Amino acid sequence: MDVFKALTGKNPAEFEQAAHILVDTPDIELFKKLVKQDDFLFDFIKNNVAKRIQNACNKDNYINLLKFFDYYSPSYDTVITEVLYQYGGMNLFDVIKDIFLNGNDNQKAYATKFMSFLPEDNLQTLLPDIRKNSESEFEPLAINSIEILSKFNDEISKQKAINKLNTEDEFEQYNAVKFLVTYGAKETLPQIINVMKKSSLAENIASEIPYMVSIDELLKNDFDNGILILCNILSAIPEIVSIESITDYNLSRLFEDLYRKSLTSSSALLLRLAKDKFDSLTENEEYLFDCDKNTKDEVYEIKRVLDNININKLNSLLYDELFEESDFVFFAVDYVNDVEELETLLDSHNQTLVLKVLTALKEKQALTQAHKELALHNITNLDIKQVVEVL
Repeated sequence: MDVFKALTGKNPAEFEQAAHILVDTPDIELFKKLVKQDDFLFDFIKNNVAKRIQNACNKDNYINLLKFFDYYSPSYDTVITEVLYQYGGMNLFDVIKDIFLNGNDNQKAYATKFMSFLPEDNLQTLLPDIRKNSESEFEPLAINSIEILSKFNDEISKQKAINKLNTEDEFEQYNAVKFLVTYGAKETLPQIINVMKKSSLAENIASEIPYMVSIDELLKNDFDNGILILCNILSAIPEIVSIESITDYNLSRLFEDLYRKSLTSSSALLLRLAKDKFDSLTENEEYLFDCDKNTKDEVYEIKRVLDNININKLNSLLYDELFEESDFVFFAVDYVNDVEELETLLDSHNQTLVLKVLTALKEKQALTQAHKELALHNITNLDIKQVVEVL
């Protein structure tokens, strides 16, 4: 019997036997193979495997799960630690504590997940280590640590992250955003949005925000900022935001509602951006090649909705965002064809925006020496000046 195939298959007699082989032996190589296949197995298969592992565990074999700690998987960490806590409880605390303090990152991530089931009183002396691990470069360890800190409303770690939002280091800011999103500190959303607006990592930051607040809630409470977050998320597909995650946003319904009920200059710009993005995703087969059927169907449904939108109607609204103070001006420059309207931005104090406008003019074959001279008169950044000079 191919034990891996049986464990992930549909035959109850085979997968029950395979699950017992995995746990009773314990078959570390089989678990190692499961972890390696994390990115290739469908979620429903991994959920089934997790249930099968749980059903195969009992008071006589549960301790074998500790042998799997060298191979971390977010698909199985909950079931493994829940079973250990169910049968071992506080009797395992000293063992888990030693792993937490002295193990490798994989082992620490499992140990931290186990400790999330414990009362706060048992973890007080470990809080400094948990705070330290919340900044680990090993993301599962960081996430599991942050979840404990959130559960106990740890103000020290939260305030430290808030302070990082106010630094000049964009990577520190981004790490702070990831911490606060995982922590669930919704009250920091306005600060996170302000950081996003100024950051070169705006797309990365935007892609984190829906894990804190749903898109519908964002649009209901702060429409334009919600649209801006969506613009950045769309721009991040597929390089930062996976195509598969599109199914989480219910975009076909959202785009249709925006067009029919909430069409403004900002939402028109989002729809214009979406039209280009989904045309690109469906025109190039390599983007969707590895996607599952549900994702492909969703992408084509979104494209169908966008194909029924009047592009000229959208374009007529974009000029309202063509001013320096607009949060959407960088997006608008890409879609405004009127050269005279673009020229009005060349005396902007935002030097990056000036470069963006000059690049857009060049793409439209409308860039002149007069445009460059006007821009260079106001540009002080040497790097930007060098780019302008060679345009």
